[in-house]
Amino acid sequence: MPEGTLIAIGVGLGGYLAGVLVGAILQQRITQRRIAASERSAARILNEADRRQKEILLEAKEESLRLRQQTEAELKERRREVQRLERRLIQKEEGLDRKLDSLEQRQRNLQNRETQLEQARGELQELEEQRKQELERVSSLTSGEARELLLAQIEREIRDEANRRLREIEQEVKEEADQRARKVLAVAMQRLASDVISETTTSVVPLPSEDMKGRIIGREGRNIRALEHVTGVDVIIDDTPDAVTLSGFDPVRREVARVTLTKLLTDGRIHPARIEEMVEKARKEVNAAVKEAGEEAAVEAGCPGLHPEIIRTLGRLKYRFSYGQNQLNHAVETANLAAMIAHELGANVEIARRGGLLHDLGKAIDHDTEGTHAMIGAQLGRRHNVHAEVVHCIEAHHEEVEPSTAEAIITIVADAISGSRPGARRESLDQYLKRLEALEGVANSFPGVEKSFAIQAGREIRIIVKPEEIDDLGANRMAKEISKKIEESLDYPGQIKITVIRERRSVEYAK
Repeated sequence: MPEGTLIAIGVGLGGYLAGVLVGAILQQRITQRRIAASERSAARILNEADRRQKEILLEAKEESLRLRQQTEAELKERRREVQRLERRLIQKEEGLDRKLDSLEQRQRNLQNRETQLEQARGELQELEEQRKQELERVSSLTSGEARELLLAQIEREIRDEANRRLREIEQEVKEEADQRARKVLAVAMQRLASDVISETTTSVVPLPSEDMKGRIIGREGRNIRALEHVTGVDVIIDDTPDAVTLSGFDPVRREVARVTLTKLLTDGRIHPARIEEMVEKARKEVNAAVKEAGEEAAVEAGCPGLHPEIIRTLGRLKYRFSYGQNQLNHAVETANLAAMIAHELGANVEIARRGGLLHDLGKAIDHDTEGTHAMIGAQLGRRHNVHAEVVHCIEAHHEEVEPSTAEAIITIVADAISGSRPGARRESLDQYLKRLEALEGVANSFPGVEKSFAIQAGREIRIIVKPEEIDDLGANRMAKEISKKIEESLDYPGQIKITVIRERRSVEYAK
């Protein structure tokens, strides 16, 4: 190995050893410094711990002192509260002692009063016995007989008083019931507003010209005979200008005849074959109109779910009139009135509504069936499963059957209101005059009547009496007697007001 290489290796080893030595020396110094810093930090921590310990001890002493002071204050307050309670208990004990003394005094007073009452009761018994003996001696009656006599007298007085009170109660109930009934009817009539149209029971067909009468009659009358035969209606051709009258008991047939004749006049071809064809078309149209009218009436009256045959029969009332009042409109009006009255009275509104709508159902077919329209309508209702109570309303609305339900009576009242209200039905002039004369005749039949006047279409009658024959009480009595006689002897719609007038005039002249 060369010498230079050995030298270099020696130098390197020497440098390495010197570095190791220097590093060891530096590491030792660093370690010594860290140990010194740790010792200083530990000393500082120990000092801080001592200081904190002293602070905690000081705070603990202060807190202990504060708690001790608070506890002593609470103990003082409790002692004062206990002292107050002791004083209150002492005061209550003293009050109770005073009340006990007062109660004892009251008890002694009560005992004294009871003793006095016992003495007074004994004296009263002795006086009662003496009175009985004296009464028996004076009246020559025993105590039992006197008791019976006294009880009988008391019983008569009580009975008389009871009768008097009963009459007063009956009068009050009657007045209240009348007022309630007037209110119910007034509310029902006020709420119902319906048009009234008076129509005749015959149908008149206008003609475009007078020459059409000959074409309607036809050669040797074959056209008019064919029309009457197919429709079952009498065709009356008289001197009435430009018009033909159709007459028949069945309003539906009469309507079929009217529609048929109108179509023939429009078409212009009038012969028996054409008449039969037009009658068939008119019958279909009228049947459709009847069904539609029945459905509209059921909807308007609020009665859904009726049997189709009931609907068709009800629709036939569209062509039926009574004293100028359309029967279908009357049925709907009666249904609405009955529903309102039933609602006011708390009755079954649905039964009353249906009873009012169907009450005149028999009038639609009474020309084909024997019996009254009420019984016919009831039979038709039973046949098509109408509710039993509704059937009873139908059969009892003219009291052919005794009404047994409130709804039946309501149907009667609603029917009467609809038929008798002003404008619903018209009377002939002769009947109107006869009714007025009958009213005045009833009033004039009473003694002391000077004059009587039927006014307001017969809804009121005013009677003037002779003041020298009839006094004020007699006028009141006469008004009641006249009203009773009118109720018994006359038939009239609604009610009639009777007014008795007594007037006395004293006249003198200054000369």
